[in-house]
Amino acid sequence: MAGKNQLPKINAQQQVAKSGLFTIEQLDLTFSNGEQRQYERMLGSGSGAVMIVPMLDNETFLLVREYCAGTHSYELGFPKGLIDPGESPEQAANRELKEEISYGSDTLVPLSQVMMAPAFFNAKMDIFIARDLFTAELEGDEPEPLEVIPWAVKDYKELLQQHDFTEARSIAALMLMMDHLFPPKLG
Repeated sequence: MAGKNQLPKINAQQQVAKSGLFTIEQLDLTFSNGEQRQYERMLGSGSGAVMIVPMLDNETFLLVREYCAGTHSYELGFPKGLIDPGESPEQAANRELKEEISYGSDTLVPLSQVMMAPAFFNAKMDIFIARDLFTAELEGDEPEPLEVIPWAVKDYKELLQQHDFTEARSIAALMLMMDHLFPPKLG
């Protein structure tokens, strides 16, 4: 049985492209077995991102419908956004709630941190459940108001069948939330 993998040695790294959102970096690597390869990866900007499952009450969570440029479509998902410089993930989560759904939260429960395509991208996202919501509004950076949609927890399987609920991070957040609310029985 093979032992623990040893990280490859980075022989050189250089920026090969840059946009307003991403930097693409090329890595020249040597693996522990002597193999050499070039990899490219996207470097995200900032300190990561957050996604929040807002619980209106014990039976209802809130979704947003917003425009997604990557697919040129409107998608259902959970409120999310980047962590601003100097913010903690919890502060960013509360700010995003206020900007996107006009609620703040007195109780943020961390669920997990997920990575998006770690083979190519260094972006991380902290996922929270937000409870004890209160009305609070901040101006966000969305070009249009987001549609806020309440959804019954008991109907989560129906949500998974919606043609516009396809983002993997939102699906992961939904499943993490369900496991949090209804922990699997062991044994």
